Amino acid sequence: MFESACSKQNKMKKLSLVICVYNEEDNILPLSEQIIKNLDSYDFEAIFVDDGSTDQTRKRISSITDDRFVMVQLRKNYGQSSALAAGIAQAEGEYIVTLDGDLQNDPSDIPSMLKLAEDEDWDLVAGIRAKRKDGMVLRLIPSKIANYFIRKYTGVKIKDYGCTLRVYKSEIAKNLGLYGELHRFIPVLASLEGASITQMQVKHHERQFGKSKYNLNRTFKVISDLILMVFMKKYMQKPMHIFGGFGITMLIIGGLINVYLLVLKLIGQDIWGKPLLILGLLLMVSGIQIITIGIVSEIQIRTYFESQNKTPFKVRRVVKKNNKFKLAKNAS
Repeated sequence: MFESACSKQNKMKKLSLVICVYNEEDNILPLSEQIIKNLDSYDFEAIFVDDGSTDQTRKRISSITDDRFVMVQLRKNYGQSSALAAGIAQAEGEYIVTLDGDLQNDPSDIPSMLKLAEDEDWDLVAGIRAKRKDGMVLRLIPSKIANYFIRKYTGVKIKDYGCTLRVYKSEIAKNLGLYGELHRFIPVLASLEGASITQMQVKHHERQFGKSKYNLNRTFKVISDLILMVFMKKYMQKPMHIFGGFGITMLIIGGLINVYLLVLKLIGQDIWGKPLLILGLLLMVSGIQIITIGIVSEIQIRTYFESQNKTPFKVRRVVKKNNKFKLAKNAS
């Protein structure tokens, strides 16, 4: 009895694993066995989110007898971002771990990632897949290119944006605002919440069962989502800075064109019907419209925060006199 009580006290704070799966029937049981093997001494729950599978995935999840495993069954295939959001909403752990359901991520990396998060007080520990086992042309090279541009234009210096294996503090994971296909940009979304972020190398395995859901079409989706992320990172709380800047520039250029044409008119030249006149008028009208969009966006941002009692800032901690806190270093 005493030994049992001690072992419970020595367990780590509760973990929630979120594993999104779509047609991964042959991977479910081997993955569950790996999770139990590596995390059995932890107080954990493992949440399989079935994203509308059409094979035996649900049946395999249901066959797991360990009551620490949970299944969230979605009505149809919504995509990875929505599936992640569903699993995170269900999670009850103080730390939330996300990993793929195809056996390419290794649950044995989770204890060391959790230890790093706790010991150094990181909000997010992101995995870097060492010695990746993906195809060079179709996956590795496009991934490296995408990672470069995301780092360059968002300023969030994560080496491997495509690695799903990550450990989050619950309050960060639950406020990511995942929708569309923004799961690729989770570190950027976490950064918007003021998260401290670090990275560590993790193992990566070849896919043994099932088919990869990756295709080159995702590369083009990344580009469009990157534009959104850059806007959110730089101008989410100050849209007038971008709309106003463009609008004022167009207004000034249009105004200068019209002043030039007015001078020509005063010295007796015929300016009516000239393309330059039409361009000047269009620039001025467009400038006024863009400035108006900026003003409306600013009002909407203010309304969003005030109507939901939200604040435009996130408090990491309050340190009072004589209290000691170990601060995270090199937070992104």
